[in-house]
Amino acid sequence: MTHPLTRLALAALLAVAGFLLPTLLGGSTLVYDTLVAIAIFSAMSYGLDVILSDLGEISLVHTAFFATGAYAAAILTVTYGFGAWTALAGAVLAALSLALVLGLITLRTREFAFSLVTYAAAVVCMNIASNWDFLGGSDGIVGIPPLDLSIGPLELTAGRSVEFWPFAYVLLLLTLYVVHRFRRSRLGQAALMVHMNPRLATMCGLDGNRIRLQVFLLSAVISAAAGWLYAFQRAYVGTDLFETYFLVLMLTGVILAGRRILLGPLLGTALLLSQKSFASLGAYGDKLVLGVILVAVLCLCPRGLASLGPKVRGFKHRPARSNAQAHAQSHAPAAADVATAKIPAASTRHA
Repeated sequence: MTHPLTRLALAALLAVAGFLLPTLLGGSTLVYDTLVAIAIFSAMSYGLDVILSDLGEISLVHTAFFATGAYAAAILTVTYGFGAWTALAGAVLAALSLALVLGLITLRTREFAFSLVTYAAAVVCMNIASNWDFLGGSDGIVGIPPLDLSIGPLELTAGRSVEFWPFAYVLLLLTLYVVHRFRRSRLGQAALMVHMNPRLATMCGLDGNRIRLQVFLLSAVISAAAGWLYAFQRAYVGTDLFETYFLVLMLTGVILAGRRILLGPLLGTALLLSQKSFASLGAYGDKLVLGVILVAVLCLCPRGLASLGPKVRGFKHRPARSNAQAHAQSHAPAAADVATAKIPAASTRHA
């Protein structure tokens, strides 16, 4: 078993290597733009991953949580002139409020009904954002100031992707830590029990609806925090945040590598956005590729690419098993002869 200090040192080494990744890849503006987008959208996807992997439900409303964080940041900074820290607190509170209302409505449903109700809620949120002047209507909200998280004499500002990278990377690391700790906590274990064996959870005295609501609130906060940072990075918030593209991106990012894999959404999102940045087929072509990948994964390996590992290893060991079977078959006639030779004696005794 690996020593805890060894694991901690390895995690710290990987964290430092990840922070230096843009420099190792050349440090161009495109590299920074891509990695910042990967960090933000990976954090967004982890909100859905908690619901999909730990509760076993497919939530189609997490684009609304992502947009809620972005809209809260835009309104508090542009309309009311608050700072980024206040905008973060407002984004979290707004997402919690929305998730509480939706959770009380949707978490009593299961499977297809849950997905249908959450999708309807996302459509309602999109129409509200499109027609309410307070939210900018169809024009959205422009003029979001640069990110400023300065604390006293410590200046923490960002306006370009190069400056945004440390903040996006810290958000990603915090998200990974929160998800990791959640799955090791009592709440995470209880959520898994509610998902895998609801009857056993009830016999153990667990309130399934309360646990599902708590996990739903946690997932909303994760996605909203990603939306908060995305608003500052983009300097604009609009109804396009509710588009199906972001939903499909989240679903594909979570499913591509495999569920309940800590780095799964990060690897899946990185693969998808890298194709968009370095091998783009145009706006519609990239969306088509994203949809094709989602359909292919669901049809060919619904458990994700990680499930192909045991199959590949089994295929490699198949010739060895075939040789063993051939060896056994080569000795089978001798064994059959022995059995045949014993039959007369047994028949005589029986007679």
